[in-house]
Amino acid sequence: MIEPKDVSAVILAGGLGSRLAEETSVRPKPLVEVGGRPIIWHIMKIYSGFGVRNFVICLGYKGHMIKEYFANYFLYQSDVTIDIGGKMTFHTVQAEPWSVTLIDTGEHTMTGGRIRRVGAYLPPDRPFFMTYGDGVSDVPVDKLLAFHLAHGRKATVTAVRPRARFGALDLDGAQVTGFREKLDTEGGYINGGFFVLDPSVIELIPGDDTVWEHQPLERLVADQQLQAFQHDGFWQPMDTLRDRNYLNDLWERGQAPWSIPPPRP
Repeated sequence: MIEPKDVSAVILAGGLGSRLAEETSVRPKPLVEVGGRPIIWHIMKIYSGFGVRNFVICLGYKGHMIKEYFANYFLYQSDVTIDIGGKMTFHTVQAEPWSVTLIDTGEHTMTGGRIRRVGAYLPPDRPFFMTYGDGVSDVPVDKLLAFHLAHGRKATVTAVRPRARFGALDLDGAQVTGFREKLDTEGGYINGGFFVLDPSVIELIPGDDTVWEHQPLERLVADQQLQAFQHDGFWQPMDTLRDRNYLNDLWERGQAPWSIPPPRP
């Protein structure tokens, strides 16, 4: 039986993040911090909490900064003695046992094209996880994988119900009859990322200009090869500065549902 530890996770980390320009003018969106850590670190911790150790990261906009972050990560997480003559001795090390493959998939490549470009770095005989580099969730990765393996189709998408941003008015014609504070969700399910994909889906991606959410997913739907793992727990993208502040506040208060284990306030 394939377990999460046997599966690689692909993270799309190459977009411009234009709606978060306050941060992304100087760094790629996956390096925008929540609780003092880049959002991509939080995403990787979600997966590694279920045993995933191998990551393939699709780089684009300012990708060199993500390379530099991981190139120095072991050093960041260690106590060291540095001999200015060139010797470095590592003492206490807190770095995770991750293998991180960083692939430049092009600054203007679309989401599908990025997946196609990293296909050669994925095992051909097992599924892989895929998600976006800007959203966190408390999705049970082990159950997601088990669901995918059980239904036998080529693709699984995690279906989520986004948190409502506004309150609601109760109306009788033009008469306001009541006001409700923010609902827990906005209504229907949407694509929350956190996919499980068979390697054969890469054949549905013709080139760099292919948007994963359009032609490939539509083909999978038409062929009845896409199943939805319904997740009614926490899910939150980081599209705007408001989103970043919300996630940061949850982390600082020790109430970050996506954290395994939860952070201390």
